[in-house]
Order: sequence, then C-alpha cells, then structure tokens
Amino acid sequence: MNYRKPKRIFEKSGVVDPKASYYVFMENVTNMDNQDIKTMVDLGRYFSIFAPRQSGKTTFFEDFCHKLKKDITYIPLLLSFQDYRQLGKETFYGLIQEGIYEQLLQRLEEVDCENVEAVRSLLSMHHITDHISFRKFFEKSNKVIPPKRIIIFIDEFDGIPIGELENFLTSIRELYQKYKKQTDKALYSVGLVGIRNITKLIVGGVSPFNIADQVKLPPFTLKNVRDLYAQYTEETNQLFTEEAVKKVFDETSGQPWLVNRLGTILTVDIKPQTTDPITKEDVEKAVEILLYEENSHFDNITEKAKQYKETFIDIVFDGVEHIPGDEEQSLLLTHGLIKAEGKKIRVSNPIYQKRFTRMFFRDIAGKVDISFTRYYLPDRSLNMERVLVDFEKYIAQIGAAAFYSTNKPMEVTGKFQLTAWLYQFVAEGKGELYYESKTGLGLMDIMLIYKGRKYIIETKVKRYRGTVDEALEQLAEKYLLPERVSQGYIVMFDPKTRVGELCTPQKHILEEKEILSFNIGIGR
Repeated sequence: MNYRKPKRIFEKSGVVDPKASYYVFMENVTNMDNQDIKTMVDLGRYFSIFAPRQSGKTTFFEDFCHKLKKDITYIPLLLSFQDYRQLGKETFYGLIQEGIYEQLLQRLEEVDCENVEAVRSLLSMHHITDHISFRKFFEKSNKVIPPKRIIIFIDEFDGIPIGELENFLTSIRELYQKYKKQTDKALYSVGLVGIRNITKLIVGGVSPFNIADQVKLPPFTLKNVRDLYAQYTEETNQLFTEEAVKKVFDETSGQPWLVNRLGTILTVDIKPQTTDPITKEDVEKAVEILLYEENSHFDNITEKAKQYKETFIDIVFDGVEHIPGDEEQSLLLTHGLIKAEGKKIRVSNPIYQKRFTRMFFRDIAGKVDISFTRYYLPDRSLNMERVLVDFEKYIAQIGAAAFYSTNKPMEVTGKFQLTAWLYQFVAEGKGELYYESKTGLGLMDIMLIYKGRKYIIETKVKRYRGTVDEALEQLAEKYLLPERVSQGYIVMFDPKTRVGELCTPQKHILEEKEILSFNIGIGR
C-alpha cells in the first residue's frame, strides 16, 4: 500500500472540528451514580462538569449538543463565560440574553414550533438585566413555550464576574427547586462546565449549587487512543503498532492534549510520509522531544506546579496520602497535574512527572556531575559520604534564604534540596528514589536504591540539643532494622551554625548499625 496524504490533523489548540481533526467521543462521562450525560439530561438533572484546561471539555459539549438536536423536544443552548470576569453586571446579563434569545429562536424555527411568534413577543418585551430577571424569563417561558426542554450548558463558568457568582447560582438553584416535580418546565437541565468543581463553591457559608450532580471529564481510555490513531491509519495507510499505542497511553495516561501532540510528533517529525509502522521505540523518541518542547500546554500548568512545588515533589515520590479538601492538593488536582484514587494520589501521567521534576531539579542538576569517580567506591556502590559532603558545599553556595519562607527554618526545604541532589543518580533509570516512603515502623525521609543497595537518610532541623540522639534512635530502630540495612545517614540542618561553616561528619554506632551524621549550617 502506498502512503496517502492525511486529510485531517491531530488537534492541539481549541475546540476539535471532526471535519478537520481526528476526534473520538468520550462515552464514559458519568456522575457518581454512574449515569451518563444523556441520562442526566433526560432526567432533568442540573450538574457541574469539571476538568483541566485542554482536556476536551468544549469539544465534548459541542458534540453532545449536536447529537441532542436529533430529538426535536430538546433545545440545547451553549454559552461561554470565557472572557466575562471583568464585565459589569449590565453587560454580563446583556450577553447572556443575547446568547439565549438568538439560539432559542433559531432552534424553535428549526423544529417548526407552532408558538414561535408568542416566544418572539416575549423576547422583545422581557429584558435580562440581573439575576432576578434571568429567573423571571424562564418562569414566563413556561407559559408560552410548548413542551420543549431547554438545556443550557455554560462553558468556562469560572469566568463569571465574581460579584455575580452567588446571585447567578442562587437563581438557577431557585428554578430547580421550584419546578423540580414538573416535567413540562422550560429550563429542563443545566450543566456548568469549568476547571473547578462548582458544586463545592462556598458563598456566604453555603454552597448555592449543592443541588447539582458532580461529573468529572475523564481522560482518554486505551480504546480512545487506539481509535484516534486508527483514523490517521485509515487516511494514510501508516500503522501504529499495538505496542506503540499502549506506550502512548502509558506515558500520557490518556491526557487528550498529550495524546494528540505525540500523534503529530510521530507522524510529522519521527516518521513522516511513509507507510513504515510507528513503533514503541518511535514513541520513546517522541516523548523525549516533547519533554524538551516549549508549548502552551506546559506553559498553562507550569505556574501551578511551581506554586506548590514541594507538595508536587512529595507526590512525585509517593510521599503523601490524598487529603480531601487540602488546599495545595486541590489546586494541583484542579489543574490536572495530579490525580487521586481513594487514599492514593499521584502525578497525572509520566510525562508530567518527568517534565516538572526535571524543571524543579534543573539548577541542582548543573551542580552534580555523577560521572566523578569520587562518588563511587571500588565495587561501584555509592560513596555516600562524598555525595553528602558535596551536598553540604552546595548548601553553602546557595545560602540560607530558601529555608526561611517563615520565621522558622523549614525541614521540607532541606528535604527537597537533598532529594533533588540525589535525583541525579536515578534520573536515567539507574536506580530508584523514595521520598517519605513507608517502612515497618514509620516513614523514611529518603531512601535511594542504587544498583540494588539501599541508602536510607533521615533529615531534621536541629531545634534542640537532643535532636541528633532522637534521629539516631529513629533511624536505627525504625528504618534500618526493618529494611535490613547496616548503614544509615542523618542530615541535620542547623540554624545555629552559620551557613558556609563546614562541619566534619560524625560516625555513630547504635544497635550494631553504623550511622554517619552531617551537620549542615543554615544560620543567617
């Protein structure tokens, strides 16, 4: 078979037009009762659907509205608050009126509604100027619109003017409560679409939209990825092997933008204009290209990753459990950087993990040349004393400022810096690094596994005289013993020792365990 030029592209910006871009419809969009969107609409439910940016929300609802129009009893209206945040009340409600009235009349004319003139008369006389007149419009519509079900989807709801958030949501809630038992109501179903879970918004001590179902837009399934790439194969005769499809899914965890971007890199940069099949090895090359690429997708989420980088790194190294309601975790979840499954919380996909870990550790990476022979013993195991001595010198170079985001020095800062330093020994798959990992009797701060050997490190901020003894006992009895390791390390960040004042490592023997402790000055 000969190669044929593709008719469409893998979309990476804006809404997907199936005529111009490869597209799959996500069928597994459900609420907590496992009801799909069509079922919720049929039942007259009000719901909130949320997902990170560039995950296919707008495309999904535009396609759903198109399918809904096949039933003449439905009047689907699609609004967007994308650039409304700075609008005054009058302009805001004026735009809502314009969007609703125009689409409503167009739909009624499409289905040859017998009462279209009565509706036209209502629209000419009733003006939406605030939340009360918004609610009154639908109350009046019940009397003039025949048994037609108006469904309103509001995309980018997060863009609503903040001063109208409570008023607008309260009006929708009032309409739901007032006509809940009626099947012939005009405003039949409402879907608010955004990056935040709108049902959890608290205004004035209560949630004005707590009557709504919660729906989360899922990523692509493996089948979705396979079907998307199969469309390209059908047009061009260039095959994606099953191993390649599986590799893309594993690297992206189905994140739609990443799946589409890798599709472009694979077919335009790696193997262009050929029928040679795209392989797993090709995907590995494409991922490496993507990791170093500057693009709008990474730009959108980089700020949020930086804002809570310590929490993000905790999650990278499986250092924390999911805490529902935690502010930092919630923000990272909202923007799609992490995902939660029960108590487990992890980075959303391996590409994000590699991209942002590299970004956070970039400065430190430039300070560590792991090829230096002084970092290795004759048997090629790590000379951890030399590794940690050089880390102490690195802290002396960067100074103490990073440790004092509050008046008290923060242990998490030192732990992050040390983890970043050690990460260079595992960055290319040469080992494993665990951050606050569980062992028999507690949580080890850091465990590095290099060529099968475990290096366990306890970090502390030295706040009182007994801190070292406490760390020794904790390391020997709780961590080294259960892990069957004979050597361990303590890194003590000491605010009473001036930064740059280098200290000699101290050797301790406790419970037949050899422990080397480092006192690193962070005093200002």
